[in-house]
Amino acid sequence: MTRRVLLVDDDAAVREALGQTLDLDGLDPVTAGSFVEAKDHITPAFDGVIVSDIRMPGRDGFHLLDYAHGQDPDLPVILLTGEGDIPMAVQGISAGAFDFLEKPCAPRDLLAVVRKALRTRALVLENRRLKAELTAGDAAARLIYGRSALAEALRARVRAAARTSAEVLITGEPGTGIPKVAEVIQMLSGAAQRPFQKLASAAQTPASLAEAFEAAKGGTLFLDEVAALPPAAQFAALGLMEDSPGARVLAGTYRDLEAEARAGRFNPDLYYKLDVMRVRIPALRERTEDIPVLFRDYVRTACEQAALPQPEITPDIVARLMAQDWPGNARALMNAAMRFAMGLGETEPEADLGLAEQLAQVERSLLVEALRRAGGNATEAARALKLPRKTFYDKLARHGLKAEAYR
Repeated sequence: MTRRVLLVDDDAAVREALGQTLDLDGLDPVTAGSFVEAKDHITPAFDGVIVSDIRMPGRDGFHLLDYAHGQDPDLPVILLTGEGDIPMAVQGISAGAFDFLEKPCAPRDLLAVVRKALRTRALVLENRRLKAELTAGDAAARLIYGRSALAEALRARVRAAARTSAEVLITGEPGTGIPKVAEVIQMLSGAAQRPFQKLASAAQTPASLAEAFEAAKGGTLFLDEVAALPPAAQFAALGLMEDSPGARVLAGTYRDLEAEARAGRFNPDLYYKLDVMRVRIPALRERTEDIPVLFRDYVRTACEQAALPQPEITPDIVARLMAQDWPGNARALMNAAMRFAMGLGETEPEADLGLAEQLAQVERSLLVEALRRAGGNATEAARALKLPRKTFYDKLARHGLKAEAYR
């Protein structure tokens, strides 16, 4: 969280006292004696908050407030008022000030308001960063979230699949977002502007498949949960792909399609026809470091759609999220984020998850994050976690992690 506080007051004694209060609380005060001195710090890139006296020679606090909001409308400005200046403070709030404090103010009151403003500022900056990520780069960068090595590998695999015209088998556990990955492959492919047909496999007949293949000619056909395709439709799909090619087929499933073919529940010829390129979507428990990124984005989206104020996501909430196994993967996390945004649910760990299991999952996420930051260098990762090398390697083995996977 940002810690910068621009403190503006023409009284040197007041500046020094307030600055010392902020400094002792671990904040980073920057002091100025006038608007002219302060304005060089107030830029669109300023990541802190402002505390300013209202009554100052020359340009007063109201002018500073207007100038600050001209640079960044979301920049929190806290106004300091003298005795009897409450009507002026109310005017400041109406003009967009974050809050006001009456001088002399108790350190506890000052810190409470400043901390609240800093949390608000951090949330605004995080939302801006996420939006910038969403609008930058290609569809894989915008729509497949996560910063982990596994998320990067998934995006790379999706891009590679999009560059070919071969069939693609997309696999992953329920809730991992198979249909979304199929859409991204199509969006990045040369057929992006051509038809894209999405079908629920379980409901298909030979006739409906023939119609879909015709409608998708020159484009892409996505068969969702292809393992549920009825036997007659399986034979029809194989025939359509072999005898009248014209649509690229993407197939998604959360089942082991090879095992289904061996067991006689899925046409083996169709399986091998589909399994030219494979894209596997990792489960959330494999990339726990992505959980906070996904959760913040889901909460932001839910709040924007419902016109709700965005609640604070504290480190304690993040720890609870990362301690869960999330068998429903991204879909379950999205549901939790929607409930959290609306104040309808907690982010507590599952009732049957004991303390040892919760701690183990948090430990694993810390190990993964250290390896990711160190680029797979085990020595650097162990040093960052302040662990002896042997202890570090023992923990990697216990959690089934390998340092080279993060290089």
